[in-house]
Amino acid sequence: MESLIVQRGHEGLEFSYEIILEHGFDGLSVVLDRLRMSYKKICIVSDHNVAEIYLQDVKQVLSSKDCLVSIFIFQAGEEHKNLNTVQELYRYLIENKFERKDLLVALGGGVVGDLTGFVAATYLRGIAFIQVPTTLLAQVDSSIGGKTGVDFVKYKNMVGAFYQPNLVYMNSETLQTLPCDQFASGMSEVLKTGLIWNRDFYTWLIAKQEQIELRNPETMDHLIRECCKVKATVIEEDPKEQGVRAILNLGHTLGHAIEKLMNFQMLHGQCVAVGIVGAAYLSYKRGYLSKEAYLQIIRTNLAFRLPVSIQGLKNKDILMVTKSDKKMEGGKIKFVLLKNIGEAILDRSVSNQELLDTIAILNKEV
Repeated sequence: MESLIVQRGHEGLEFSYEIILEHGFDGLSVVLDRLRMSYKKICIVSDHNVAEIYLQDVKQVLSSKDCLVSIFIFQAGEEHKNLNTVQELYRYLIENKFERKDLLVALGGGVVGDLTGFVAATYLRGIAFIQVPTTLLAQVDSSIGGKTGVDFVKYKNMVGAFYQPNLVYMNSETLQTLPCDQFASGMSEVLKTGLIWNRDFYTWLIAKQEQIELRNPETMDHLIRECCKVKATVIEEDPKEQGVRAILNLGHTLGHAIEKLMNFQMLHGQCVAVGIVGAAYLSYKRGYLSKEAYLQIIRTNLAFRLPVSIQGLKNKDILMVTKSDKKMEGGKIKFVLLKNIGEAILDRSVSNQELLDTIAILNKEV
């Protein structure tokens, strides 16, 4: 059992929790005992796809506790990450008399984790929750750091809260059942980690492509561990995205706009992958990235079965939605660019014309 602590302690302990990387779910019981929580009820929140595969295993482990274990399942997919599903979960918790000291367990990918975390942050003004991520994207990114939220009228994560989990428990064996498109989607966040923080890690990912595609357990454990280390370091320094944490949004500004305009028919990681190519192109045009580095990013995306372009949207529509992103600041887009592979910077001077030129490279306009 591998463990990493995420902790921030300026002027008193702000938050502290473990990230556990394990093979199997059996260790979850032991780790929960270490938390010394006084819950009487546990609600496992999951979606239909994940519940079909892993719910009974997790329920069996949690049923060893001296408490009542109940289940809330909703339809899988980004389109169900909304306030309607939140309302249904609120009602379930109220009707089953869940109290502040009880516990929610988010079993699933990013959608499940984001929604469960938001409910935990707002139900009774805060109830404990743990993340049990089952997708690559959730294990390397969304389960860590306390960003919770839901989509509002198809605007991505427009309603949310910063609310840290009490524990993140990862069973890396769940990656063996992950559909290929979901695995590739998660790789966009893995590649992003190397691009913004660690050039050597990015180079390692390219060298280990075959083993990654085979989902070799030892290789995947190393990959997850390195991503978690970077995410934990950033979260500890900037938990509420007032500074350095914003670099984690590489590719997300354009990616979120594409995701919305595609009516969530493209996976989040696929949209981010296109957004990363856009950021790389803009960095190249600004004179930061060499042409070879820009082309390397494109080649690497393609090697990991990630898109580098889209088609069927209007360039001006993408621009308009990009400028309605929640990361706008003083009317300016807080855009993440690459000074080099492994080095990201924040830029607030990207013009509409620069964005349109970038979007035109990515999009075969209707």
